[in-house]
Amino acid sequence: MEENLLAEVIGKNLTRLRKLANMTQLELAEKLNYSDKSISKWEQGNGIPDVRILMQIAELFGVTLDDLVHEHVDKEVLPKSAKRRNRFLTVLCSVGLCWLVAVCCFVLLGLLGPELEFMWLAFLFAVPASAIVVLVFSCIWHWRWTRIISISVLVWTSIACVYLVVYAITGGTQNLWFLFLIGIPLQALTLIYFLWRRGIRFKR
Repeated sequence: MEENLLAEVIGKNLTRLRKLANMTQLELAEKLNYSDKSISKWEQGNGIPDVRILMQIAELFGVTLDDLVHEHVDKEVLPKSAKRRNRFLTVLCSVGLCWLVAVCCFVLLGLLGPELEFMWLAFLFAVPASAIVVLVFSCIWHWRWTRIISISVLVWTSIACVYLVVYAITGGTQNLWFLFLIGIPLQALTLIYFLWRRGIRFKR
């Protein structure tokens, strides 16, 4: 790759990443301990930062050196803050979809039989469903603490669902409070597993 073409590619990538991160040239220059004139020169393709600065820029935006020095036609490389925002919105919309389904079920049950006493169970089951959604995304994106929390929520809300469903159906004649005892070893196993995994990574 010719030097002029390389400078142009780096300039385009730097401009795009900076704008996606909502940073001005001056703000970026301050983080790199350079002048805003240098940033402007790089973005215009009139110069190439040295390798040390390129590595610093890549770390700042949460991308790789390859992402900075190559054109990306098939995929858009996003800075760390934009990735985090997009992932949060994805999880939020997915959880919102669970609750939308719960509302639809509640309305449908209300239309089919307004006298039904257990329509509220639709909202109850939306809680563990939401926990499953969060757990799936946290496994994909390696959010360790989110995984622990979502598993804990899933365990306890699932037990609560079973308890409340049985309680509602039997009219309170079957008090299955001992079901919650199941959650204690499950919670302990979850914590032990994640602590064990953390210990393995620490040794590596």
